[in-house]
Amino acid sequence: MSGYLLRPLKRPRFVFVKNEEIREILDKAWTLAWPVVIEQALATLSQVADMAMVGRLGAEAVAAVGLSMHPFFLLNALIMGISVGTTALAARAVGSGDREKAGQVTGQSVVAAFLIGFVLVILAFVNSFEIMICMGAEPSVRPLGSNYLRAMIPGMLFLFVFSVAAAGIRGAGDTKTPMVVNAVINMFHILTNYLFIFGGLGFPRLEVVGAGISSSISRLAGAIWLIYRLSKPNKGLFVNWKKVTRNFDWILFSKMMKIGIPAALERILVSTGQIIYTRLVANLGTEAYAAHSISLNVESFSYMPGIGFATAATAMVGQYLGAGDIKGAQRSTTISLLMAMAIMGAMGLLFFSFPVTFLKIFTSDSDIIKMGTTLLRIVAFTQIPECIGMVIPGALRGAGDTKVAVYITILGMWIVRIGFTWYLLKAFNMGLIGAWIAMFLDWAIRSALYIIRFRGGAWKNIKI
Repeated sequence: MSGYLLRPLKRPRFVFVKNEEIREILDKAWTLAWPVVIEQALATLSQVADMAMVGRLGAEAVAAVGLSMHPFFLLNALIMGISVGTTALAARAVGSGDREKAGQVTGQSVVAAFLIGFVLVILAFVNSFEIMICMGAEPSVRPLGSNYLRAMIPGMLFLFVFSVAAAGIRGAGDTKTPMVVNAVINMFHILTNYLFIFGGLGFPRLEVVGAGISSSISRLAGAIWLIYRLSKPNKGLFVNWKKVTRNFDWILFSKMMKIGIPAALERILVSTGQIIYTRLVANLGTEAYAAHSISLNVESFSYMPGIGFATAATAMVGQYLGAGDIKGAQRSTTISLLMAMAIMGAMGLLFFSFPVTFLKIFTSDSDIIKMGTTLLRIVAFTQIPECIGMVIPGALRGAGDTKVAVYITILGMWIVRIGFTWYLLKAFNMGLIGAWIAMFLDWAIRSALYIIRFRGGAWKNIKI
C-alpha cells in the first residue's frame, strides 16, 4: 500500500504551474501545511486569549505566567525528541507501505512519553517555587508563578501524550486530525480560561491559578481524544495497544531513540538557552520583561506558517525517502521553504508597519507599547532567517539527520544569542534592544548553517 502523502491528489490546487511534478509537490506541501497552520493559529489564539486575560490582572501576573513558560519548554524538549523520532520513522514506514510498523512506532512512543512524562511532572510539581527562584522572578512574582505552575503542570503529562500521538499521525500524512482536535480543545480552553480566571456562572475567581487549571483540563481532553482515534482500525493509522504493551519492540524503539536523542538534546539546548536569555532580560525589571513577553506573543503570529511547512517538509522528506525518491525529497524541501518564506516575509512587513496595532491586542500600557514597538521592528527583519531555521531542520529531521542541529544550536543560541545579549547589556547598556538584536544574529547564523548542511546532501544517505 502506498503512503497517504504519495497518492496523487484528486483536486490539484496549483493549476497555473505547468511542471506536473512541481505542481504535485506544491499541492502535497499545502495539503499537509495548511491544517498545521490553522492548528497553530488556533493555539496562538488560545495563547493570545490567555495572555490578554492574564494581562488584565497586571504586570506581575504577566511576568509570573511568562517566566513559568520557559521551564515548561525545557520539560517539553525532553519529549520533543520522542516526537521527532516518531514522525521520522512513521513517515518512512508509510512511504514504504508498512502502516502496521507506523502504528507500532507511534504506540511505543506514546507509552514511553507517558512514563517519562510522569516522572518529570512529579519533579516539577514538587519544586515549583524553586523553579521561579531559578528563573529570577522578583519576590512579589514568585508565589503567583509557583501557584500557576502547580495548576498547569498536571496537564503537561497529557500534553506529552498528545504531542507524541499527533507526531505519529502527522508522519503518516494526516495533519487534519490533530488540527480538528486542537481546534475544539483550544476553544474549550478559552471558555474555561475566562470562567476560572475572572469567575462567572458560579465559578470562583482564581486569576492565574485559573489559567493553569484551564490548561490542564483542555490538555487532558486532547490526549484522550487522540488515543481514542489511534485505537480505531478504520481511521488510517492504527495502534494495537495490546501488542505494543505485551511485545515491546526494543530494536524499533532504539531506532526511534537514535533519531530522537539528538533532537531532544537540541531542544534542551534551545530551552536552557532560552532560560538563560530570559533571565538576562528579567534582570531589566518587571515592566521590561512584560514588554519582552508580550512582544514574543505578537511574534508568535508569524510562527504558524514556519511550523506548518516545517511539518510538511518532515513528513514529505520521510515518505519520499521511504519510497526511494531522493529528488522528490529535495524538491519538497525547497518548495516548502519558498512557500513559508513568502508568508513569513509578509508578516515581517506587517510587524514593521503596524507594531502598535498588534501590541494593543495584549496591553493598553503606553510604556510597554513604546518598548514593544521597537522590538517588533527588529523582529520584522528576523522573519526570513527564522523561517529558514524552521523549515530546513524540519526536512533534516524527516531524513533522520538530527545530530547536526545540536552543534548549530550550541553556536547560534549559546555563543551568539547569549553571548551577544550579555555583551550588549553589560558593555553598551542597550537593554531590550540589545537582547533582540542578539536574537536576530542567532537566527541569521543558524539559518546560514542549515542551508550549508542541506546543500551538502549528507542527509540523503542516512539509513534508519
